[in-house]
Amino acid sequence: MTSDDRTTVEDVMSTPLETVAKDATVMEATQQMREHDINALVVRTTPRAIISSTDVLEAVAEGQDTTEVQVSDVMTTDVETAAPDLYMEEVAAMMTTYGIKHLPVVDDDYVGMISSTDIAAHHS
Repeated sequence: MTSDDRTTVEDVMSTPLETVAKDATVMEATQQMREHDINALVVRTTPRAIISSTDVLEAVAEGQDTTEVQVSDVMTTDVETAAPDLYMEEVAAMMTTYGIKHLPVVDDDYVGMISSTDIAAHHS
């Protein structure tokens, strides 16, 4: 198999990228995830951040009011990112190494999101 035959992140990533404001409520973020049938949203902050269904689940388990708590209170910061030209094997290894399910795809700016679900669908 040549490198030309190998699938890259860009071939599989989800676009357009769905984002949420850091001052949105966790409930608003959850509704947006449900509307788009996804499990994570990029929060355009520095450092880079996402809010995932796991972050929401932890907030609910802690008894936080998702209609009051803001995304910035529960989001995951300093997230790892993937380049669009990474091979699927490389991004799968990154997810395993870091114990994560979502990687924002960055090429100067955000261009998409790759998830463990995308990788599983690609390999099936």
